[in-house]
Amino acid sequence: MSRPVPNPGILDIAPYTPGKSPVAEPGRKVFKLSANETPFGPSPKAIEAFKRVADHLEDYPEGTSRVLREAIGRSFGLDPNRIICGAGSDEILNLLAHTYLSHGDEAISTTHGFLVYPIATMAVGAKNVVAAEKNLTCDVDAILKAVTPRTKLVWLANPNNPTGTYIPFDEVKRLRAGLPSHVLLVLDAAYCDYVSRNDYEMGIELVATTENTVVTHTFSKIHGLAALRIGWMFGPEHIIDAVNRIRGPFNVSTPAMYAAVAAIEDTAHQAMSKQFTETWRNWLTEEITKLGLKVTPGVANFVLIHFPQEGKTSYAADAYLTKRGLVLRALKNYGLHHALRMTIGTEEANRLVVEALRDFMGGK
Repeated sequence: MSRPVPNPGILDIAPYTPGKSPVAEPGRKVFKLSANETPFGPSPKAIEAFKRVADHLEDYPEGTSRVLREAIGRSFGLDPNRIICGAGSDEILNLLAHTYLSHGDEAISTTHGFLVYPIATMAVGAKNVVAAEKNLTCDVDAILKAVTPRTKLVWLANPNNPTGTYIPFDEVKRLRAGLPSHVLLVLDAAYCDYVSRNDYEMGIELVATTENTVVTHTFSKIHGLAALRIGWMFGPEHIIDAVNRIRGPFNVSTPAMYAAVAAIEDTAHQAMSKQFTETWRNWLTEEITKLGLKVTPGVANFVLIHFPQEGKTSYAADAYLTKRGLVLRALKNYGLHHALRMTIGTEEANRLVVEALRDFMGGK
């Protein structure tokens, strides 16, 4: 019997696997540290804004997310007409792939880049080309070496998930200068709000001065609106115009839009979260290193912990931590078979993880 057949290449795509959620058990407190969610939740002002629109859920959203685009424009000093909003930055990444990639084209991502990149690339029949990283960090020279006449797009998460590493803005500019002018450079700045390095820039300057660069951002991380699925992109007018032609007319819900406006305007909530994250990121890195484990130096709201390939392995550590109610992210699907990614959680959660790892490494 015949049946519908997916387009070529679709069944070659490994589906995205999110971080596992803890399973509640009577008498045991659990901490989900697998999805890089903020331990503080959204701004109270965002919650209030969300609730205010609850009486009008029968109304379609305003189709261009104008109120939110204007709020983003005020916060970053951008032209709202050069901003597009989406159901999470994931939707925008997929829209870019549908707009600029086709069968026979190539898109470049790095070895341990965000898994949505190859999915978005392959879903439109294009080829995902992997550029090797250096010390779990993007290597600009490797990306440039991977460019062929078929290259149409380069994906770059900066900082990168799941490694937490970043490249300085001078290197981003060198990458842009080395790419052919017809190649679109997509800068994914989902974790930029946590970075305090003087040599870092999310990419707005480059977008403002070129015709072939965009930067995407999300409200899922420091703003704590992951459940509402909302993100945005800043780009040249011609790219915004092209993507808008295939964007769903009501892709951002009204509650999400108004919650995001309130969230981006609550700078005190963001500053508090950033300071807390930096303090505990440094503490976790130091304390976990003392246990004889390696931690990749990162700048986001998580740490990447490396385990021995035998004995005290990441698999054993994952099982041990889970039994103690501490759920981290295994990274087999990212090719990091001997590492766990830990979201920086509450003070209680952070201390419990270090205590549990100390017991694990000590054989308790």
